[in-house]
Amino acid sequence: MSPLAATIVLVVILILGFLAVAAVTAEVLWYRQTGYLPVLTTQWIAAAVMFVIGFLGMAVPLFFAIDIAYRKRPVYARLTAQLDRYQELFEPLRRLVKWGLPAVIGLFAGVTAAAQWQSILLWLNSSPTGEKDPQFGFDVSFFLFDLPVFQGAVGFASAVALISLIAGVATSYLYGGIAFSGRDVRVSKATRIQAAVLATVYLLLQAVSLWLDQYRALTSSAGLRTGAMFQDVHAVIPGKQILAGIAIIVAILFLVTAFTGKWRLPVVGTALFLVSSIVLGVGYPWAIQQFQVRPDEKSLESEYIQRNIDATRVAYGLDDVEVERYDAVTDAEPGALRDDALATANIRIIDPEVVSPTFSQLEQIRQYYQFPTSLSVDRYEIDGQVEDTVSAVRDINIEDQTGWYNRTLVYTHGYGLVAAFGNQRSPGGEPVFLENGIPTSGKLGEFEPRVYFGQNSPEYSIVGGERKKSIELDFPADGESSAEATAEDPQPADPEVEAEVEAEAPAEEPAEEAPSAEEETESGRQNMTTFKGDGGPELNNIFTKLIYALKFQDMEVLLSGAVVDGSQILYDRDPVERVQKVAPYLTLDKAPYASVVDGRIVWIVDGYTTSADYPYSEVKDMNELTVDSANKTRDPMPKPVNYIRNSVKATVDAYDGKVSLYAWDTEDPLLQSWGKIFPDTLKPVSEMSGGLLSHVRYPSDLFKVQRSVLGEYHVTDPDAFYSAEDRWRTPNDPVASAAADAQKLAQPPYYLTLAAGADADPNFSIYSTYIPDARGEGQRDILTGYLAANSNAGSKDGTISEDYGTLKLLTLPKSNSIPGPGQVQNSFTTDSKVSNLLNILRQGESKVISGNLLTLPVGGGLLYVQPVYVQASSGTSFPILQKVLVSFGDDIAFEDTLDAALDELFGGSSGANAGDGGVPVTPGDGATPPSDEDTGTSGGSSGGSSDSMDAVLQEMQQAIKDRDAAMKAGDWTAYGEADEKLRDALENALQGS
Repeated sequence: MSPLAATIVLVVILILGFLAVAAVTAEVLWYRQTGYLPVLTTQWIAAAVMFVIGFLGMAVPLFFAIDIAYRKRPVYARLTAQLDRYQELFEPLRRLVKWGLPAVIGLFAGVTAAAQWQSILLWLNSSPTGEKDPQFGFDVSFFLFDLPVFQGAVGFASAVALISLIAGVATSYLYGGIAFSGRDVRVSKATRIQAAVLATVYLLLQAVSLWLDQYRALTSSAGLRTGAMFQDVHAVIPGKQILAGIAIIVAILFLVTAFTGKWRLPVVGTALFLVSSIVLGVGYPWAIQQFQVRPDEKSLESEYIQRNIDATRVAYGLDDVEVERYDAVTDAEPGALRDDALATANIRIIDPEVVSPTFSQLEQIRQYYQFPTSLSVDRYEIDGQVEDTVSAVRDINIEDQTGWYNRTLVYTHGYGLVAAFGNQRSPGGEPVFLENGIPTSGKLGEFEPRVYFGQNSPEYSIVGGERKKSIELDFPADGESSAEATAEDPQPADPEVEAEVEAEAPAEEPAEEAPSAEEETESGRQNMTTFKGDGGPELNNIFTKLIYALKFQDMEVLLSGAVVDGSQILYDRDPVERVQKVAPYLTLDKAPYASVVDGRIVWIVDGYTTSADYPYSEVKDMNELTVDSANKTRDPMPKPVNYIRNSVKATVDAYDGKVSLYAWDTEDPLLQSWGKIFPDTLKPVSEMSGGLLSHVRYPSDLFKVQRSVLGEYHVTDPDAFYSAEDRWRTPNDPVASAAADAQKLAQPPYYLTLAAGADADPNFSIYSTYIPDARGEGQRDILTGYLAANSNAGSKDGTISEDYGTLKLLTLPKSNSIPGPGQVQNSFTTDSKVSNLLNILRQGESKVISGNLLTLPVGGGLLYVQPVYVQASSGTSFPILQKVLVSFGDDIAFEDTLDAALDELFGGSSGANAGDGGVPVTPGDGATPPSDEDTGTSGGSSGGSSDSMDAVLQEMQQAIKDRDAAMKAGDWTAYGEADEKLRDALENALQGS
């Protein structure tokens, strides 16, 4: 190699080495700052040890197999001319192959072994579960922890033995240890001994593998159901045991050959073993299935189906589901809601999947803020009463920012949490905010509003430091006036783009202490701040700056004078990503949510421990089960599970990124093992504050998995289960399916404070419905069940609710057909009165958006509630809640407010606030009590009527034009007046029809 080439290679190696050191150093700095450095070191040590074991376990035997075959080659071997040429070509490369081939294959083996570090650590730290499998009587921990490791070790050893055997035979053949002469084969003694011993080891390992395979039948999904079915118990498992014995016998024959030199017996034994594998492994099980099981499958499989049912319900946490018969009535009788006044008062009419544009228009304030497309449902105690809310963090948005300085040093964080009452609307149809504005104000008390760690935070920001002047944008200087205006009458913020903050490098003289959050300075039209937390590694020397300049490929990190002493670099800021890094063993819920807890904005993330090795439990693809119309993105990689527990509740502080892991399910054997592997990383639930407990909820992904499994496994009788006569499924989302090109996705579950059942108390819970699981022409969209999970984890006094996580299944009578969501949505669409009014709303430059269709067990039956939003097609456009659709049985009401709709449906004395014969007024609608003259009218109409329907329609058209013109002009006073005229005209049209 020339000096120039050697220099280039050396430089490349040095650069790659430095990049590797930089990547490792950055990870170490991140984990050390978060306080979870042992998590990283444990992973690295475990992976490194496994890599060494895998590398040496493969490379050393392979090296000796090649070396021994070469050293013991015949000295005077007769070689054919062709083989002699091969040997001449191979000889110069012999040393390279002898050392290089084992090293290369060893590297692959080491990487494969290193990837199994989690399984090995679980096995080393496992403990009994106390549950036995029904076939072998082993503790379930054997299948969760031991069996995967045993099978992996045997598989690895078998690969080592087979590759060593092939390499040894190939080397012996090349150097004359094996020679062919006509039909004769001559094998040297050394080659014979080496090959026979390796073959013996390989066959003994196959015997062990076959023996372990019989246990794997309990987690196999090859049969009718996951687990060992009749065919497995009576044919497959005995066959595996017999084949294991045959493999041992053949292994002994090979060992004898090593001493006797007679190959006939092992060759014959190998042939018989292969034939036996076909007969016992394929033929006999097939015959049992075809001639014994299929003619009488229902009765023969009954015992094993029962095992599958029992194990599945336990593994998915469904063994304690409370089943209650709910004889739902279908007649909307007057006074039916009197006993459910509290339930109807808490009906959520704000759809978190629809109102994100409304939040953005009213509360985004500036173009450098943003809200997520899907908002969260939470609850807060307001004036002594717990209220359901729809909330979201106002996160930073740097897409429109140019220049490294602005994107990295100025626009560093979001500001505030915006929350609206879930059951209220303003007279104009906007949400009623209980916390909003900049600076933030409302009913949630004082809290740290800055969001440095959010779902949409920049890739990295550099914050803090000892500088003379604050350079981080906090919030607009005119935010106070904006907050006051919004609090009085929520209006869209001025969309005018703010002037960028001028980049200014710090002076050379010593920097003064930056102002605190309470002492923010005003620069131009911006309020500035300086980060005061401990949120990321400090850039305190040139080496650290260089590390991160390389990591993010931005040399400004190294060169900028604005990066001063004490500056911190924040990255890996998504709360889910942060929890995943400090708890790599968890599967995380896809719906984290932010809550105001103890004066901080805190992200709450649910973590699951999962396994696909629970005996007899049905294996499902978790990624498939969690897809619905609200979560359309499916991970392309399947995630098979047949055991799941919500074992960890994690929190991430939105200000400084602090991650806390709370061991929620201490009975989970997987979490117990991980607690031993990563000691001191899991906090007990007793350390959760009352404020945090009051916001913990039942996780949506777990509920989705459970509702899918329960749709089939609510049937516990094996005969009925086999016949699939009562299989249910979640209905398709009727709102999303209304579009012509929409996918048929399941209706998402919804959080709501409601009473699930006849004598139940209202509780914050998550709900979903069931319809028959029939496809094609036989499909019927009628309700068969209603599932609720108590999501009220605790109260502010720190008391954990004993009912949290309780699953209740309301089963509906088969004799009484209750319309499902699809039928109800179709009724809404085809009802002449409703369709006429919707067509009127669509006139002008407006479009109608149907909100979530909620199914509520109130009034002795099932009430459907759907908010209807109107949104301008152009100009300033955001959804405004204009109408509410309700249905009970075959009756439909379509009014401006939920109160009016319920009053129309059930009569004036049926609502939440009804007196004796009075018209109810639900606080959730922001309505005002009607006068005595209005009592008994439909929807509280104005009572005025036009001389003709044509005049009414003309009045409505003019009102729509006036409203659209006001919206474009931003004249919200005129908009409200035109909207009020449209409401009156709609009421007149409703009365006239």
